[in-house]
Amino acid sequence: MNYDDKIKASETHVFKVVFPNTTNHHNTMFGGKVMEMMDEVAFMTATRFARKSFVTVSCDRIDFKKPIPADTLVELIGKVKYVGNSSLKVNIEIFIEEMYAETREKAVSGDFTLVAIDENKKPQRIFE
Repeated sequence: MNYDDKIKASETHVFKVVFPNTTNHHNTMFGGKVMEMMDEVAFMTATRFARKSFVTVSCDRIDFKKPIPADTLVELIGKVKYVGNSSLKVNIEIFIEEMYAETREKAVSGDFTLVAIDENKKPQRIFE
C-alpha cells in the first residue's frame, strides 16, 4: 500500500451521543471531555496508519467554533496530516448532528502530534 493509500485507509470516523452526564451547567459538552475524545480519535488514527504504539506529545490550537449541546450526535473524524521520522500530526474535526433532523455543522477542530514508541517507551521510526 502506498503512502496516500495508507493515509486514506487510516481515516477514522467515530460517532458519539452527547448525554447529560458529559455536559456543563449550560447544557453543552465540557471542553475537557471534547479534548479527551479528540485525543482518543487521534490515537486511533495514528495507530491505524502505522500499526505502532503512540503517545500524544502536543495538541495545536483547538478551535471551539460552536457549542456541542446535549441530546445531539457528534462525529469525530481523524485524518493524518503530516508524517515525520517518529512523529505524525493528526487533524481532528467534530461535527454536530441533530438526532431527529438532517442538520450537520462543524463545531470543533484541532491538530494532535503523536510519537511512535518502542517497548522501552523510546521514540521509534514510523517507517523502517
